[in-house]
Amino acid sequence: MDYEFQLWLKILELNDNQGSVCLFVCVCPVGGEESSATPAERGDMGNAQKKPHGRGDGGPHSESNNSHHGHWRGKGGSSDKYKVTQESKEKVANGSSKRGSTASVQGDQSGSGKGTGGNAAETVNLDAPCGALPPPLSRLKNEGNLLFKNGQFADALEKYSQAIQGYTDTGLDSPEDLCILYSNRAACYLKDGNSQDCIQDCTRALELQPFSLKPLLRRAMAYESLERYRKAYVDYKTVLQIDISVQAAHDSVNRITRLLIEQDGTEWREKLPDIPLVPLSAQQHRREEPPSAEVLQARAEKARKAQIHFSALKQDGNDFVKKGQYQDALGKYTECLKLKPEECAIYTNRALCYLKLERFTEAKQDCDAALKLEPTNKKAFYRRAMANKGLKDYLACSSDLQEVLQQDPNVQEAEKELEEVTVLLRQSLANASQGPLLHIIPLFLPPQLKRCT
Repeated sequence: MDYEFQLWLKILELNDNQGSVCLFVCVCPVGGEESSATPAERGDMGNAQKKPHGRGDGGPHSESNNSHHGHWRGKGGSSDKYKVTQESKEKVANGSSKRGSTASVQGDQSGSGKGTGGNAAETVNLDAPCGALPPPLSRLKNEGNLLFKNGQFADALEKYSQAIQGYTDTGLDSPEDLCILYSNRAACYLKDGNSQDCIQDCTRALELQPFSLKPLLRRAMAYESLERYRKAYVDYKTVLQIDISVQAAHDSVNRITRLLIEQDGTEWREKLPDIPLVPLSAQQHRREEPPSAEVLQARAEKARKAQIHFSALKQDGNDFVKKGQYQDALGKYTECLKLKPEECAIYTNRALCYLKLERFTEAKQDCDAALKLEPTNKKAFYRRAMANKGLKDYLACSSDLQEVLQQDPNVQEAEKELEEVTVLLRQSLANASQGPLLHIIPLFLPPQLKRCT
């Protein structure tokens, strides 16, 4: 290509004994794609040397330059050169394809550096840790991410390849980190139009981390660029199972559906490969479909019948209690709890049956369950006090009775029981210690019972 030269000024001061000399240098070609751009507009520091397609600014062998200066280099030309066939695919590659989320096909940044802005002069920590990768491999990955961000895809590819080789040589065992490296390198292949190698790297990444979103998106785009529409369709549908909000996948499914109908006719679905079922653990944004009217009606009818059955069982239990048939009542209340295990009143009712049957441990357990559901339930405290009395745990019995009287000082049964258990507690302590601890007893009594001391 013929070049014209226009003047750009660089001043080099040379000092000697006789004074200063200013040297003016002009070496900036114009013409071609970037003929009208200033160095600042081009973002390449005035270096107008043409680069091969898809190789970024420095080419594949300029590691030393990229390592130290890649963060202020420009993109080396328009990124339109690296567009996949459809505009929506480019949106996915640039990370702008999701509704309210960021499914980027740009180099994965997890643990890869610190940026301060979106411009080319941002500060990046190339030594930032990356998962379980050792520092040399972390730096390679961070350099690859930075080169990718700056549009130097071939150089980024080399960095990721070196990191993958280093991973293999060091014998690491971190599938997640290796998956990211393959996925990032696949993004470089995709940007450079190398769909076949992109597919291979994405497949390797998915073998390491099944149902990983970015490798699936990139492989789907690569399949589509090769017109392998059935496989692209399967990958896009799998992506939507993982994250329903990826708009580019929706658009691609609609587009490919039309192509497959034209290609295979109305039976196009029968010719598709099997679409894998994504486990719930891998799904990121599940969208619950609202239940139909029939489902809602069936649920309501089931709940109504369950309530009728529950009420009938509870009433039967209450009737048995009135008749003193506590074993029969206990069975009815147990059936109630199978239907409604969070019903506090059933636990206190069954606790009463256990008390009457002198099964004090079970009575205490039911009262404990009731108090977990209703921490201030007065019946549960009183009946647990009776269970503790039956178990001869007079101190716990006294504590529960005092709780009842604190809630309602007019419960005469609790007051009477507290007087009785206080005597029992005194006797128990007297037998254990021959009297010295008798003076502790008044501390456990409410004011109206201190006369008993």
